[in-house]
Amino acid sequence: MATIKNLLGVQMEPYTFKVEEGKIKEFAEAIGDENPIYYDVEKAKNEGFDKIPIPLTFLTAVEFWGGGDALKMFEQYQIDPVRVVHGEQAYEFIGEIYAGDVLTITSKIIDIVVKQGSTGGMDLITTENRYINQADKLVAVSKSVAIHRH
Repeated sequence: MATIKNLLGVQMEPYTFKVEEGKIKEFAEAIGDENPIYYDVEKAKNEGFDKIPIPLTFLTAVEFWGGGDALKMFEQYQIDPVRVVHGEQAYEFIGEIYAGDVLTITSKIIDIVVKQGSTGGMDLITTENRYINQADKLVAVSKSVAIHRH
């Protein structure tokens, strides 16, 4: 049986995600953001953007729905996904991300903290995701913490 510490350094298969204008609009609607830069390219350009930009938290949708294979990793390391919750998220934007961009995402487990308590324990699993655009430029890095109860 694999131990949770064996996850440290594991890198998942890279995947690509095309940033679609319609998905940006849907995401902005879902989070209640009425800023016109997410709905109209001319309004975005008037605010200094080249095209329609992504909302700041859009990358979370990319991580959860874009093609990363966390469930396969959980199965491989015998982690029950029912006992996992999303604990923390941080973003660092290095460049702009626009509708029409094609991102390649690489994910790697960069930290694991195991905590024990009187009623059980938990693992804090930190993943770093790097976003490279179609011009081979690093445009963002995100870090997320998954909490696994045991």
